[in-house]
Amino acid sequence: MKKIRSFFILILAALFLASCSGLNKMKKDAGDIKYDVTPKVLEAHGGMVNVTIKGTFPQKYFNKKATLEVTPVLTYSGGETAFDKVQVLQGEKVQANNKVITYTGGDFTYTSAIPYKDAMKMSELVLRTKATIGKKSLDFDPTKLADGVIATSTLVMIHARPVYMKDNYVRIIPESKMAAINYVINQSNIRPTELKKDDITLLKQYIAKVPVDPNRQLKGAVVSSYASPDGTLKLNTKLSEKRGVSADKFIKNEFKKVDAAKADGFFNEMTTPEDWEGFKTEVENSNIQDKDLILRVLSMYSDPDVREKEIKNMSAAFEALKTDILPKLRRSKMIINVDSIGRTDEQILAQMKADPKVLSLEEMLHAGSLTTDAKEKLAFYQAAAEKFPKCIRAHNNVGCAFLELGNPDDALASFDKAKAIQNNDVVKSNTGFAYLVKGDKAKAEELFNSMTAATTESKWGLGVIAITKGEYDKAVNYFGNEPCYNLALALVLKGDVNKAKATLDGMKEMCKCGRPSYLKGIVGARLDDKTYSLAGLKEAIGFNADWKAYAKTDLEFAKYFADDAFKALVQ
Repeated sequence: MKKIRSFFILILAALFLASCSGLNKMKKDAGDIKYDVTPKVLEAHGGMVNVTIKGTFPQKYFNKKATLEVTPVLTYSGGETAFDKVQVLQGEKVQANNKVITYTGGDFTYTSAIPYKDAMKMSELVLRTKATIGKKSLDFDPTKLADGVIATSTLVMIHARPVYMKDNYVRIIPESKMAAINYVINQSNIRPTELKKDDITLLKQYIAKVPVDPNRQLKGAVVSSYASPDGTLKLNTKLSEKRGVSADKFIKNEFKKVDAAKADGFFNEMTTPEDWEGFKTEVENSNIQDKDLILRVLSMYSDPDVREKEIKNMSAAFEALKTDILPKLRRSKMIINVDSIGRTDEQILAQMKADPKVLSLEEMLHAGSLTTDAKEKLAFYQAAAEKFPKCIRAHNNVGCAFLELGNPDDALASFDKAKAIQNNDVVKSNTGFAYLVKGDKAKAEELFNSMTAATTESKWGLGVIAITKGEYDKAVNYFGNEPCYNLALALVLKGDVNKAKATLDGMKEMCKCGRPSYLKGIVGARLDDKTYSLAGLKEAIGFNADWKAYAKTDLEFAKYFADDAFKALVQ
């Protein structure tokens, strides 16, 4: 019995030693395993760090009874993050359901992703391997696979592009005052009764008041004299001219004490011998029984004599014309043209600061467009919204000012008030930007896509969201052809670096935040254009010295880390 027990112990010991020997050999020869990592330097896209690892085992490496647990881990200062998927491999004699690597060799492919965080910007991807044979396990030395993480995608510029609703303020508004003198058939003298009519009295008062009104400016007087189309053209021509003379004399007499009327071209006289247009208009607006027939005659004949003859042939209709229509056409119209002049921009601003309540809605809204100070702009639009609470433009513009001040929560409250009045595309776009700034990209995208028609602003917002999702082709399409920083960034991220360079060079001015200039540095590095790269980096640092520290740890510039010119820039 003792011999059997001893023999059994010897067998176990032999198996134990064999397993240890197998594990140790695998650990010792682990350097023979070939790993191919994609990408070579890890990158962040869509907020994730993706990696694909292909491992190739040589012949006679993988013990037939062994199991390997392979875990990629990203290590960085202050911590580490393991990829959430562990690859399990097994030898061909292991009774399990894992990927089999035969003794003659084999390979595996592993793909996974982890959320990106800023601490990963300077990191290493290592592979941790645990080998097991039976009940014996052994950890291999960690294997470095790649550096990480290029985080250029996180440089997307997220800000609002609010759309202010415009005011309708017009400083100079043309206005006019009209009165008419009517004449007896075939006469051109002005009857005293005509000068006592209400419209003539009001015209005289208007002529007296305008010259002393500082907010009005006389532009001219027009006298148009007519004859009714029921006589010969020769007679009517002379008649309309005589009526013009009498009306012109009257109106000039009213202006004899007005200096503005002495200017050349102030008075303008026109005559119409046969007022067929006026005739047509009066007939259309009348209750004459046969007016449709009369209008057809007008349309059938262009010769005025033929028209007159055909209409007179309609005896019943012509009687109505003689009493109801033709007398109205024997007249002189006098029109006084005036410019009503409102407050200047300077006056509006001064009044807005002193007492805005005396201003009109359009003046208050206009005041907001006259200042570049966001706080002042907000105060102006808030005053307009308080005085005119049902004005969608006032509430919308209050929200836009809050967005400019970096306050999306108050902006949303204002946009909600505007939405309650009318939920139009401008309000939807602005609300979308408020959510975008807050970080709710899903809600922002929903609002941009709910618009009746896409705008430059909403497409820009969708382009920003596309970058954050790693959808760079879509982002480029949204941004269009107008050079801007985010378009250049999307082009870099999709690999079209030369076009990104052309886009950056096409920008009219560089943002003082330094991002476009910094992106020039990245573009130059990717194109192996050191001069362009360092010039862009220098410009960025000139705008904002914080780019020094950022560039020191940016793997976009890894090729320059030992370069004296680069080091001098970032020190």
